[in-house]
Amino acid sequence: MLRYMRLLFIAVTGLALLVLALANRASVPVRLLPEDMGALLGLDHVWQLPLFLVILGSVALGVLIGFVWEWFREMRIRSTARGKAREVTRLERELAVLRDQKEGPKDEVLALLENGRG
Repeated sequence: MLRYMRLLFIAVTGLALLVLALANRASVPVRLLPEDMGALLGLDHVWQLPLFLVILGSVALGVLIGFVWEWFREMRIRSTARGKAREVTRLERELAVLRDQKEGPKDEVLALLENGRG
């Protein structure tokens, strides 16, 4: 059921984007800078693009900027998690050594069973 809901959502989204593209086919001028500032700096390039490309490109750029922003924001969290994972691994090794020292010699069958669990 969830698979059909996902496919329905993708189909509706695709149809909405198709309608948006068909309704906004007119070309619009896209400039890097305002006209006066662009002329002053020599960067007065103008591209003629369909409006739907400008809209969808802006949305895609916003999503990309959001992903990169989140990735940088979560770097500290990922670093802390890596440190904690290393600490857990070290403590598990230390615990295994302490268990081996405490228990001393034991039955071979029990040793095999315990090693199979860990």
